[in-house]
Amino acid sequence: MTDEPQTVSGRVKSIFFQNPNNFFKILLITITATNITWPEAEIVVTGSFGDVKEDETYRFTGHVVNHPKYGQQFAADNYQVEKPSSKQGLIGYLSSDKFPGIGAKTATKIVDLLGVTAIDQLLKDPSVLAPLKLKADKQAVLIDNLKANMGMEQVIIGLNDYGFTANMAAKIYQLYDTDALSMIEENPYRLIADVEGIGFKRADAIAAKMHIAADAPIRLQGAAMEVLNEMTEGQGDTYVQLDVLLDGTIGMLEGARNQEITPQKVADAIVALAKADRIVAEKQHIFPKKLYDAEFEIANRLKRLGSDLEMPAESAVNKAIKKVQKSAGITYDDTQTHAIVTAMRSGIFLLTGGPGTGKTTVVNGIVRTYAQLNDLSLDVNTYQDKDKPFPIMLAAPTGRAAKRMTETTNLPASTIHRLLGLAVDSDDYEPKELPDGLLIVDEMSMVDTYLFRTLLAALHPGIRLILVGDKDQLPSVGPGQVFADLLSSHTLPAQELTHIHRQDAQSSIITLAHAINAGHLPPDWQKPQPDRSFILCPPNQLAQVVGQVVAKAQGKFSLAQMQVLAPMYRGVAGIDQLNNLLQEILNPKKSDRSKEAEFGDKHYRIGDKVLQLVNNPEQNVFNGEIGIVTGIIPAKEAESKNPELVIDFDGNELTYTRSDFSKFTLAYATSIHKAQGSEFDLVILPLTLGSRRMLRRNLLYTAVTRASRSLVLLGDPRAFEYAVESLADNRKTSLVARLQTVMPVVDSPEAEPDNKHTDTPPKEYVLTAELIASQTIDPMIGMGTTRPQDFAQAQAPQ
Repeated sequence: MTDEPQTVSGRVKSIFFQNPNNFFKILLITITATNITWPEAEIVVTGSFGDVKEDETYRFTGHVVNHPKYGQQFAADNYQVEKPSSKQGLIGYLSSDKFPGIGAKTATKIVDLLGVTAIDQLLKDPSVLAPLKLKADKQAVLIDNLKANMGMEQVIIGLNDYGFTANMAAKIYQLYDTDALSMIEENPYRLIADVEGIGFKRADAIAAKMHIAADAPIRLQGAAMEVLNEMTEGQGDTYVQLDVLLDGTIGMLEGARNQEITPQKVADAIVALAKADRIVAEKQHIFPKKLYDAEFEIANRLKRLGSDLEMPAESAVNKAIKKVQKSAGITYDDTQTHAIVTAMRSGIFLLTGGPGTGKTTVVNGIVRTYAQLNDLSLDVNTYQDKDKPFPIMLAAPTGRAAKRMTETTNLPASTIHRLLGLAVDSDDYEPKELPDGLLIVDEMSMVDTYLFRTLLAALHPGIRLILVGDKDQLPSVGPGQVFADLLSSHTLPAQELTHIHRQDAQSSIITLAHAINAGHLPPDWQKPQPDRSFILCPPNQLAQVVGQVVAKAQGKFSLAQMQVLAPMYRGVAGIDQLNNLLQEILNPKKSDRSKEAEFGDKHYRIGDKVLQLVNNPEQNVFNGEIGIVTGIIPAKEAESKNPELVIDFDGNELTYTRSDFSKFTLAYATSIHKAQGSEFDLVILPLTLGSRRMLRRNLLYTAVTRASRSLVLLGDPRAFEYAVESLADNRKTSLVARLQTVMPVVDSPEAEPDNKHTDTPPKEYVLTAELIASQTIDPMIGMGTTRPQDFAQAQAPQ
């Protein structure tokens, strides 16, 4: 048996297929030479290729594979352009019509100087032509055309050598162009920061091929940046403790190459990163530079906001509130009135509170009172001043949250990205400046450090800013805990609503949510209620039971009204498995002729419920929005020659080519994080201890508060109890300190005590049949040393 690689050389007869979004191609080759046994004159070759041309000759390295549909073909791992190999052939090539202005005489001089490797030398370093003293324009034509004809090929060939897929090669080439290989060879660890999907291990494998030493400074710096980014961008902190960064970096370095690295060398690498302005060290706190700058910018911009506002007199605000109450037929309580007055007389105001505490009522009161004070009609269609935008602006992090704002205020609302005119899924672009007026941002707990910094960059001191949210929900997916930090700093006027209003007090979902937030489950939480229930279920049966609940509910609730939420994607009751199961229940394939579009392990059908995964402001669709597949365009009818899907997002119908299929997924079940900012009539929440590492109080609280009418809890009671008892770690941020450095601490109004609707269980318990039936009582109670008092003490809040 030989280790010689399998090769095929030949002329490209036809390009059967090429993906316009990466370098994957299918070629038909007329064989001129090969070391494999092949009975025919032609062979199909697949792989990652640059700008290959028909009738050109190439040499492919790879192996024969048996495609289940198309039979045997040659899968190329790499290839090379069959460049002229003799001096005469090379002179003829360089003096051909591919290089206008380069005649036989100049070509001969180049080959005499550089030999038969002239092309490789010129592509690597054009300065090798210096001895010939060619005219600048002639040299530019030569190099530019060589890069156009050979440059992309050289890059793709080199990237294939490093084992990159067609998709990854396309990303790298798009970023670095023909400089890709030289930039990678200069520092392969730059790929970690520059190219999504490349981590330290992949970059280190390339570095090892290039014989970069295990303790080389660029390797140590690459690992340190990777660990720092994992602990900030990945885990939500804005800084990392120095000792944690050192330990993590050493672990990554030694794990990748099994070679001991001294802490001092890593410390030196961190110092070098600070000198290069890539990180900031503040005492023992190490920040990525952009997060350090973002927190400082937030604090400084907040300090300036509101400085140009003319504050109305308190008497004028109270007078306006009375008019609003009369016209709307509503009476605000003292806390709500205080919140509205404070909002009207502050440049920035923070409003927080749990479900049922009246945040929406107060927001509406703020909007109406502002309109009353400014003689403004809330009918946008009758707004007269065409030279100025409507002065009341409403925004939220997600499309669904913005839609809810529109429904509750009858005013237009948009996502923050769209409001700011950000045209890509990024927070690094300059936003447009917003006009004078009132800006209310809802669901602030979802807003991360980068997005808030970008939002503030669009504001000026003439804007009144109201930030609304539930501080006890999950923090943002991105780094920081902005809303919680703003409240904790006590540098801005704020109001927390705690009173559960009578009309909402009948909801056992709201009562359960407040109990969870207080750190306990009610004694009867497993007992059926009119609007919620609990189903005890072992993990191996959980998915099937969820399916049964959904099947029974589909006659009462539409696809949009019900939502299964789960903490994890993998596992017996994970999101991935649940989506496949629920698709078969809610949208089964009706016949063998029914249209489907395959992508990975997913089969999309007309009628499927799908979730957008990235922001696309240009198409007015945003991360977290849910749509319905309304059409499937077969490959033979599609412009892209691949299957295409038509998805309807609340009347916004968009067409997705196959290259965009990664931007959405099935949405019969979604993560709790993705459901933030949304409400559903029915929420189905399965939990097991298999999700233990994800289970936290704020996760359970956020899930429960997504349900507006009905809630079904399923699984292991211990998982729910574990979640309630497990407090999420506070994120490491410096925003509170930054704010308190630039602004004085102010006294915020105390929340109105709520004595009528308390979630705190009584200190004394009477043993009842209901408590026994709820299975929250120790079965040994009254026996041995177990006493009723022990149960009461165990259940009392800590």
